[in-house]
Amino acid sequence: MRHKRVGRKLGVTTKHRRAMFRNMVTDLFRHERIKTTDTRAKELRRVAEKYITIAKKGTLHARRMAATFVKDKEVLQKLFDELAARFKDRPGGYTRIVKLGVRAGDNAPISLIKLIEEEYKPKKKRPRRAKKKKAQTAAAEPEAKSTKKESAEELGLGETDEKTEEVVEAKTESTEAVPTETAPQPEAKAELADKEDTEEKSKPAEEPEQAEAKSEPESKPEEGASEEPVEEPEAKSEPQEQEVQAEEEASEPAEAKAEEDNSSAQAAEEESSDKKE
Repeated sequence: MRHKRVGRKLGVTTKHRRAMFRNMVTDLFRHERIKTTDTRAKELRRVAEKYITIAKKGTLHARRMAATFVKDKEVLQKLFDELAARFKDRPGGYTRIVKLGVRAGDNAPISLIKLIEEEYKPKKKRPRRAKKKKAQTAAAEPEAKSTKKESAEELGLGETDEKTEEVVEAKTESTEAVPTETAPQPEAKAELADKEDTEEKSKPAEEPEQAEAKSEPESKPEEGASEEPVEEPEAKSEPQEQEVQAEEEASEPAEAKAEEDNSSAQAAEEESSDKKE
């Protein structure tokens, strides 16, 4: 288990390895490309990119940290002036390793490590897939609703809902159609009562005259007609009874008026006698 065992020893001591990478980094920043074995190129990339990121800060503290590793002053100045400005917008990945093949003699794999010269062009962000899922769910919602309606219609629940809606609409229409009735005023009530009284008084005075006019032609027998009484149908007896009732009703108000007149005359006589005394 190689937990926290970063880096390769390369078959040399720590001092030898540190001095070797110091010389290789300075040559890489000076010439911007060098040839070496694959394993050394991979380890050199870690160290070179570390000091390029330190140089991008541009502070005095960063310059002193780089000066502990890069001993050449000209290369140090190039690192902070040229290389830091070149890789200012690039977020890492300042070097590239190109494999060249095998070295003649010991058959070691050789590769070329160089600094990237192309300008950094940020890639366009792709739209998230969550939006597509939302659109798909929104398109699938109407289908789910239709299936619910179909299931309700199969169970017979849709008809009941329609009936209840019709009943509610009918009730609302009836409430709108009913007019607001105004309560009759007391003056209008009095006028209506007076009209009814006058109509009742006028009807009995006219009815006896009509009854007499109707009875006269019935009493006169026609010439040439037989003396035997003719039996009238039962339907004709009803108007006669109505006429009799009308005569009685007409006679009753006349008697009531006569009694009122007599009572009023007696009251007047008593008042006059009291005054005389």
